[in-house]
Amino acid sequence: MPGHARQVGYALHNLPDDCNVPWHRVINARGEVSRRAEPGYEFIQRDMLESEGVVFDEDGRVDMARYRWQPQAAE
Repeated sequence: MPGHARQVGYALHNLPDDCNVPWHRVINARGEVSRRAEPGYEFIQRDMLESEGVVFDEDGRVDMARYRWQPQAAE
């Protein structure tokens, strides 16, 4: 839902620790890993993304055209 990024963030923050939702794949509209309420989680998220082959540029951003989810391709 466009314009509801905070709600997505709140929902992801409230996931239980043993949940299998791939929360680490959610990045902001600029292609960056967003800061977290708990310091250090942004580094964990970046490490998880890099382990899946996601490449960050020198500014800490990913190429959104390359990595953006495309619903029509997933169906």
